[in-house]
Amino acid sequence: MNKAVLLDLQGTLGGSGLDDIRTFSFYPFSIPAIKIFNGMGYLVIIITNQGRISKGEFTYSFFEDRMEELKQKVSQYGGKIDGVYCCPHTREDKCDCIKPLPGMVFRAKKDFKLELSKCYVIGDSGGWDIVLAHRVGAKSILVKTGLGEISLTDYKYLWKNIEADYIAENILEAAKWIKRKDNL
Repeated sequence: MNKAVLLDLQGTLGGSGLDDIRTFSFYPFSIPAIKIFNGMGYLVIIITNQGRISKGEFTYSFFEDRMEELKQKVSQYGGKIDGVYCCPHTREDKCDCIKPLPGMVFRAKKDFKLELSKCYVIGDSGGWDIVLAHRVGAKSILVKTGLGEISLTDYKYLWKNIEADYIAENILEAAKWIKRKDNL
């Protein structure tokens, strides 16, 4: 069984948390974080809600092309993204994959033979990412980038009975924390 970091995209690896894939760019510390995960033997898997596809703002094909560009950028700097799972739906579509529902994680578990108790879900939304980690039995890290800060205050009610395993300033701090924890 494999271990992975299941990473949110917008607000966690880049962007503001409110933008979309069309304007996404990595934070300067995101690719170094991905390389740390790669070096520790974690699969790097992106788990992202992209409801704008369902709303017709862009196509799934556009999303896939854009993700290939981003994966190539990571590769140019010596890192690797092993997989990408996208929920193209809105809540009204009643799918099983929109975070915090577990559909994308369960597909990744099957495809990559993941041991979820050895995996981390890392994101900037307590109500989506930390709740998702709790539901699937993974460890959780909330990053304060993107929506992370207000997730701890204005939106804490969405995950009031759940605690993150760690709260990090950003994805690089999260990677370093996991590395220290793994070396204990």
